[in-house]
Amino acid sequence: MNSLLKSIEIIETISQHQPIGVSELSKLLKMPKSSVQRVLMTFQEAGWLRQAGTEVTRWEVGARVVGVRPIALKGGALQKAARQPMQDLCDLVNETVHLSIPDGTTAMVLIEETECRQFVRTAYSIGNVSPFHATANGLAMLAHMNDGQIDAILGRELPKYGENTVNDPALIREELERIRERGYSVNLGQYRHQIYAIGAPVFDGNGVAVASVCFSMPGSRFDPERIEEWGRAVRNAANDISGASVD
Repeated sequence: MNSLLKSIEIIETISQHQPIGVSELSKLLKMPKSSVQRVLMTFQEAGWLRQAGTEVTRWEVGARVVGVRPIALKGGALQKAARQPMQDLCDLVNETVHLSIPDGTTAMVLIEETECRQFVRTAYSIGNVSPFHATANGLAMLAHMNDGQIDAILGRELPKYGENTVNDPALIREELERIRERGYSVNLGQYRHQIYAIGAPVFDGNGVAVASVCFSMPGSRFDPERIEEWGRAVRNAANDISGASVD
């Protein structure tokens, strides 16, 4: 039983700190690196964990998470409401559009994607997990969480994924205020190198943020002079999803 609990603890720790290396996991869990490595390889084979696309071997939660959340992640009302607005946004900006929901205060989970037809484009697997503080969808959602949720997320260690990652809680709180004012979030290569994104929150009938939608692009197509235009476009798409999901 202790072995099983430790294995579950490894998955939970990875979900909170991903992507994370074996050495850091070992220190956080106070477990031998060899023991951690064996669990990682087992869960990788089962599809629960995977190696992140970084130069150094680091780990993140795999898409198998989708299999244990069938109602929340497969064919629900939110996805159905989002498909046409996402397609319209994709057609308008000619970039890939992503819809994500929060997994509590742990991370954002991708539940729907509309790929553009660009030869070079961004694409992720359904079930992909990403952090709140370094992504457009995460920041859009974080800006509209309650104070307790925000404190929980910003009160833990916030990994830096690259030189553009903002992980200072005070600076993130300032950005959340700007997001609330303008209605959209901006990710300037803060999570994946040279991947830029614009996102906006999706609300339910009670005005509670339940998801966020964004579109992302390679840095070669990013134009800072179009941020406001793109922000309006993704905000309109989010509003359309919010209205359709309430009907």
